[in-house]
Amino acid sequence: MPSSNFNIDAVRADFPILHQQVNGHRLAFLDNAASSQRPESVIEAVSNYYRKDHANVHRGVHTLSHRATDAYEGAREKIRAFINASSIKEIVFTSGTTEAINLVAHSLGQTWQAGDEVILSRMEHHSNIIPWKLLAERIGIVVKVAPINEHGELLVDELAQLFSAKTKLLSIAHVSNALGTVNPVAELVALAKQHNVPVLIDGAQAIPHTKVDVQALDCDFYAFSGHKMCGPTGIGVLYARESLLENMPLFMGGGEMVIAVSFEKTIYNDLPYRFEAGTPPIAQAVGLGAAIDYLDALGMDNIAAYEHELLEHATAALSAIDGLRIIGTAPGKAAVVSFVFDDIHPHDLGTVLDHQGVAIRTGHHCANPVMDFFGVPGTARASLAFYNNAEDIEQLVKALHVAIGMFR
Repeated sequence: MPSSNFNIDAVRADFPILHQQVNGHRLAFLDNAASSQRPESVIEAVSNYYRKDHANVHRGVHTLSHRATDAYEGAREKIRAFINASSIKEIVFTSGTTEAINLVAHSLGQTWQAGDEVILSRMEHHSNIIPWKLLAERIGIVVKVAPINEHGELLVDELAQLFSAKTKLLSIAHVSNALGTVNPVAELVALAKQHNVPVLIDGAQAIPHTKVDVQALDCDFYAFSGHKMCGPTGIGVLYARESLLENMPLFMGGGEMVIAVSFEKTIYNDLPYRFEAGTPPIAQAVGLGAAIDYLDALGMDNIAAYEHELLEHATAALSAIDGLRIIGTAPGKAAVVSFVFDDIHPHDLGTVLDHQGVAIRTGHHCANPVMDFFGVPGTARASLAFYNNAEDIEQLVKALHVAIGMFR
C-alpha cells in the first residue's frame, strides 16, 4: 500500500517512540488527533537548546541570550514561511490553539456590545465554543450555530443565512477533530467577505495534514498547536492579519509586551510582541521550528497523499466489520475515522484495544454538540499520521475482532 513517493520505513525509523511494545504487543499509535509523536530531530533540537543555548531572549547582552533569541525568532520566521504569512509581525506565539482563540475572543470582545453576533458551526471543538459562550454570558453577544448533516458535512447554504448587520466574526474549524470533515474554508472566507465579516479558522487538525497558505485563504486569523504537528506541547500560533492586530486591544499585561513602564505612562511593544506577555516558550519554539523543518523535508503534499491512502485503507477495513458504524462520512476528510460498535461503550473498546497494543481515543473528543447530533455518548476514534502504516490498521482490525469476541 505505501505510496511510491513516501518511504514509510525510513519515516518510522525517525520516531523512537514507535519502536516499543505495549502490553506485550507492538505499539500501533492511532491517537494522533489528540497529539502527534516527535521525530528524533525535534527531540534533539530541544535537548541541544537546553544543553548549549538556554537563556532568556531579546534583552540580554551576553552570548547565550543572543543565541537563544536567534533560535526563537528563527522559529517564528520558519512558521511565517510555512503558512505563507506576509510578515513575522503576523505570527503571535501562544500556548496552543485554545489560547490563540481566547486571545481573539478576549481582545475583540472588548470592542463588542450586547446583541453583536458570532457564527460557529455544530462541529466545533469546545475551544471554539466556550470563549464565545463566555462573551455571551459577560456582555450579551449572540452565538449563532450553522448546522451539519448526517454525513458530518457543514450546510454552507444554511450558514450563509446566519449573517446579519450585527455579525462580528465567523469562527470555524478547518477540520473537525471528531469527524475528520474538511470544511470548504476558502469558500467560507469568500462568503464572509461579502458581508465584511472577518474569519477565524481553527486549524489545529488541518495543519498536520495539508499545506496551509493563509494569504491564499485570505483569512483574518488562523490558530494552531505545535503538539499536533510533531512539535512540543505548550506552544501554539495565532496568525493574525497585521492591519487587524494593530488595532486590537491587548490580551495580557506584563513583561515583554512593553518598551517602557512608569506609573504615569506605558509604551507598548511593537507587533507581534505586544501580544506575548511574559517569558516566552523558547524551547518549545525551537522544537516547533525543528518540526517544521522535518515536515518541509517530507513535503506536505507527499504527507497529504500518503495519509489519504491510509484513510481509504482504514475506512474500507473498518466498514467491513459487521456491526461497526462510522460516524462522519463526508467525502472530504482528513485521516480520522470515528466509529461506534453495536452497544459496546467506546471506553470499553478502547480498553480492550490498549491490551492489544493499539492506542486510540474514546469519548466525546471535546465536541459534545457533535455527539448530541449523532445521538451517541461518544465514539472510538482512530486518527492517522504520516508515520502510520498498513500494519497499524491491520492490528486495529485484529484488536477489534478480539473485542467483539469478548463482548458477544
